Amino acid sequence: MDVLLTDIKQLVQVREGQETPLRGEEMKQLPLLENAFLLVSEGRIAAYGPMEQCPGLEIPRKSLAGRAVLPGWCDSHTHLVYAGNRSGEFVDRIKGLSYAEIAEKGGGILQSAKLLEKTEEDELYRQSAQRLEEIMTLGTTAVEIKSGYGLTPEAELKMLRVIRRLKENYPVEVRATFLAAHALPLEFKENKSAFVDLMLEEVLPEVVKEGLADYIDLFCEKGYFDLDDTERVIQVGQEYGLAAKIHVNQFHAFGGVQKAVEGRALTVDHLEELREEDVKSLQASDTLAVALPGCSHFLSIPYTPVKRLMEAGVPLVLATDYNPGSAPSGNMSFVVSLACVKMQMTPEEAINAATLNGAFAMGLEKEVGSISLGKKANLLVTRPLESYAEIPYRFAHNLVEEVYIQGEIWNP
Repeated sequence: MDVLLTDIKQLVQVREGQETPLRGEEMKQLPLLENAFLLVSEGRIAAYGPMEQCPGLEIPRKSLAGRAVLPGWCDSHTHLVYAGNRSGEFVDRIKGLSYAEIAEKGGGILQSAKLLEKTEEDELYRQSAQRLEEIMTLGTTAVEIKSGYGLTPEAELKMLRVIRRLKENYPVEVRATFLAAHALPLEFKENKSAFVDLMLEEVLPEVVKEGLADYIDLFCEKGYFDLDDTERVIQVGQEYGLAAKIHVNQFHAFGGVQKAVEGRALTVDHLEELREEDVKSLQASDTLAVALPGCSHFLSIPYTPVKRLMEAGVPLVLATDYNPGSAPSGNMSFVVSLACVKMQMTPEEAINAATLNGAFAMGLEKEVGSISLGKKANLLVTRPLESYAEIPYRFAHNLVEEVYIQGEIWNP
């Protein structure tokens, strides 16, 4: 349906011709129009401008007086397909157990894998669809979803097929990532290479055959998977036409960034621990850095030093890391607020990182992420406010009043 949105207090992230991710000084600029209109036609942005130039079309009109309109959030790192929850581990951490200690006891990712293996595909889809609907209501209109809680061929494929069903049944933009090596099952504890072989030689060919993934990933971390594993996953993924998105530097920095950059990874995600050589490697590459402040908040670990990255001209992205163990929230508005409060990003930098740069981190920059002619009308409409800066300022409030996806109001 065509619709003319009028009297918009602030039309935010208005750009044309942005062909590369924002970096450096560009991150500080958030172009907008005051008192604006926006024309939606056939699900896409057909025109926009100041109200004095608003066309007198005989189509449905809707006044958004007092409200801001932004492109929908682009969440480029989630694990929202999972079974059950790990609230018990949350209590264990409050009582003093560390994330590593919980994992050593068979909790963490392995616990999620046990639950997922026992859960039928239809039930897994039901739970995941509920989460997807929730984040869409909160303003997310593009999302990347990873596997990695299966850890067996059957369970990994089950996860990816659920992601495909979500993509088919919801209008939101969905990108799927085969997280080939997330944790080591107990039966492979003494033979890590055999597990990596299993994922790459048995599961990956089926993933590609069924068209189940857009990217490949690995958790490069001490006690999980090392530099050789990282290099191999990236290389084999390339052979199958899948670019890499690598978990790296969450707890330890030991060369994973360099391996990812050498392999032309699209993104490196986490980076809570960061060395100067990591910054220099990213500075000389086209790889985007993805910060996940919700994880830092929930686990009480350091926040990604985003100022160092932005000052070095590295394109910075914000995402939720929505998962049952370390970031059980898909609320991108809260992530934007955390970025401002805990990482000293300005609202302009945080919104840029959560919209346009997030779209680049999923290869969706031509479709979403900014108010641009021809892009999909995936829009976030706020409640009445004085400025978009209230989104991070009012951190405990849901300021999203309506969400448009492909020009239609999203109503779960």
